[in-house]
Amino acid sequence: MPRILGVDIPGEKRIDISLRYLYGIGPVNSMAILEHAGIEPSLRAKDLTDDQVSKIVHAIQDGQYVIEGDLRREIGMNLKRLQATRSYRGFRHIRGLPVRGQRTSTNARTRKGPKKTVGVQRNPNAKSGIH
Repeated sequence: MPRILGVDIPGEKRIDISLRYLYGIGPVNSMAILEHAGIEPSLRAKDLTDDQVSKIVHAIQDGQYVIEGDLRREIGMNLKRLQATRSYRGFRHIRGLPVRGQRTSTNARTRKGPKKTVGVQRNPNAKSGIH
């Protein structure tokens, strides 16, 4: 199981698929990195030599890809900025509601969580209809 930039990537999978285990690298970036490094995408990750791994690391660093911790930090800072400015999007993030204009009357269960049934509380001091 090779390590690339502090992340263990699965050895049994093809290298173009294994690179996607790095946060911030998807299919397109994976292929671009392998092309820049001059490595065959169909090669299994466990079959990479140390030289090929270092070529991949250099290709990622040369390509100025923001990945892993830096990308997570950047996304978190963006959310904090939206929340600090009290923008509409920031407010929706704070409340845990859909941010991109989806309806909330029905659906939106992923953001809102499980349904909370609101029942009517009966007043024990109220007069009953039975005498």
